[in-house]
Amino acid sequence: MLFQTLDNKEECVGVYCNNELHFDTIPDDLTHTWNYSAFLRDRENVEYAFLYAQKALEGVCPPHLAGEWGTINGRMKAFLRAFTAAKIDLTENCFFDLVNERFLREYCEIRNKITEHVFESCSKPENYDFLVELAKVLHEIKHRKIRIDPWALRDIMHEKRARNFTQNLSQISLSCDYNIFGTKTGRLTTKKNSFPVLTMDKKFRKVVTPTNDWLVSLDFNGAELRTFLALSDMEQPDFDVHEWNRQNVYRGIGTRDEVKERFFAWLYNSRSQDYLTDRAYDKRKVIDKYWKNGAIKNPFGRTIPADAHHAMSYLIQSTCSDVVLRQMIKLDKYLRDKASSVAFCVHDEVVLDIADSECSLVNILVDHFSNTPLGKFGVNVKYGKSYGDMREWK
Repeated sequence: MLFQTLDNKEECVGVYCNNELHFDTIPDDLTHTWNYSAFLRDRENVEYAFLYAQKALEGVCPPHLAGEWGTINGRMKAFLRAFTAAKIDLTENCFFDLVNERFLREYCEIRNKITEHVFESCSKPENYDFLVELAKVLHEIKHRKIRIDPWALRDIMHEKRARNFTQNLSQISLSCDYNIFGTKTGRLTTKKNSFPVLTMDKKFRKVVTPTNDWLVSLDFNGAELRTFLALSDMEQPDFDVHEWNRQNVYRGIGTRDEVKERFFAWLYNSRSQDYLTDRAYDKRKVIDKYWKNGAIKNPFGRTIPADAHHAMSYLIQSTCSDVVLRQMIKLDKYLRDKASSVAFCVHDEVVLDIADSECSLVNILVDHFSNTPLGKFGVNVKYGKSYGDMREWK
């Protein structure tokens, strides 16, 4: 049965279905809705139209509903502007307590019609189950506040661009609100009013501190090179993969940074030739396996239209992203009943918020993270009292 949720917070339980509003207790036979809400976590039979459409609701609204949707969505935006002006925090209040029931019915009914249209017109993605699990983790991250150290904030005021950064903090949500479909390759982006964890200057990272006791960073060593090795059916070295490349592919010639640059110049340029790299790796074999009919399809079922020039970069970057996000989901499940949690992710890095009493779990978490669907990847582990002051875990 089609339904819409009235809020996305776990403590704000409310749905609309069959022209009725239900609060606190919701029917058992709900099956199709627009997007995930926290109180639906354990309902495995629910399908989400947003994960079929992979774009915002207004982007899939059929023409015959556009006028009706525009009107009701305009009223929704007016409510949100009014809440902002009145300094009403929607993270602390249930949305359905702040608006009248007539509006809720009208708003949810048009969403039901658009949701139904999506299920009738869009195919279920091959990686749908993964997208559901990812949506759940990102929803939890969104509702965890980033803790800002006011003393560290004061200390960076002399830094260039610090004033704009601190001013922005007063105007945005102090949480990471990710967009699952922000890039072709599956790498996450952050939404407009999110904490800018992906783009903020590294000098400002010191203001981000743990809610518990420690921030622990797990970052794959040479993630894209290791992904290429896996796609080439080659074994993973058990030490720094770029140093391994320097010693075994480039005969010890050049520094680590130089051979890293040399390898990626060869990998991502479809016309590039390099005697030593060509002798060690078969780039054409990998492309022929995953690039067909003008699109790459990575090992996880993600399909991206690509020409010859972009095929390898889309393949490596999408596969790498899918590996990292799957490992983040694994860590989140392990920590579900713990005080510690996944704080946020930054591209190929997952940052954990670890309680003192659970520091003994870090080695277990590293092991979980390193054992990927493509084999065992090396992991760089750092920890600290702030995101800008991290040292190696030993």
